[in-house]
Amino acid sequence: MQATLGGSHVDMDTREEGLPGKPRFSAQQPHVGRWLSPFFLTCAVYFLLWSPENQPSWVGALIKCLPILYLVVFLWTVYPGGSYSLLLQGALLCSAVGDSCLVWPEAFLHGMAAFAVAHLLYLWAFGLTPLKPGLLLPILLASIPYYGLLLWHLPPDMVLPLTAYSLVLAVMLWRGLARGGSTCWGALLFTLSDAVLAWNLFVHPLPHAHLVVMATYYAAQVLIALSAFQSPRLKSN
Repeated sequence: MQATLGGSHVDMDTREEGLPGKPRFSAQQPHVGRWLSPFFLTCAVYFLLWSPENQPSWVGALIKCLPILYLVVFLWTVYPGGSYSLLLQGALLCSAVGDSCLVWPEAFLHGMAAFAVAHLLYLWAFGLTPLKPGLLLPILLASIPYYGLLLWHLPPDMVLPLTAYSLVLAVMLWRGLARGGSTCWGALLFTLSDAVLAWNLFVHPLPHAHLVVMATYYAAQVLIALSAFQSPRLKSN
């Protein structure tokens, strides 16, 4: 038995068993690409207008946040209701707050706190099934050496906040990998974006760091947003 949501087909029997639905993008969902066109347009506007010489401003913060805010509108319009979608929308709104804070260097800790809340909402959405504890080993093998090197370069007042944030990020990555699908790739790209940002800020400036950070960040957010169509909580319309 199948239900239809805006042209997408989800196996109701699979959903009722608590297993991820089977999304059918590409040719069977051309409307998804049309809905996401404004997201890619706002990303392009940001990259075209951004310059390292830009002074922090609310206009710059708004342009930076527009792609993320549009994803909230996208989920609210195309996939209204449902706890999974609402949690994703909350995480995206917290991410937009974090993006705004990071425009001003003195608000870095506030931005990191906003992103920590976003990751906690993603964790709530992803859930704990399937557990897949075996994924923790490669995450630990990659993250412990990286953060060990990073901690040597941190100011004393940043050690505790960044350690706490790193733990939340690592757990989010674990649950994203366990969920699979676009969530897996989104969690990986989010982690890569944060890792490059931290290294560039605290250890050594990297070439084209801002481009890498923001490109992987925007890609991560849209991939996680698209996971709403793979959610076992997807409701028929």
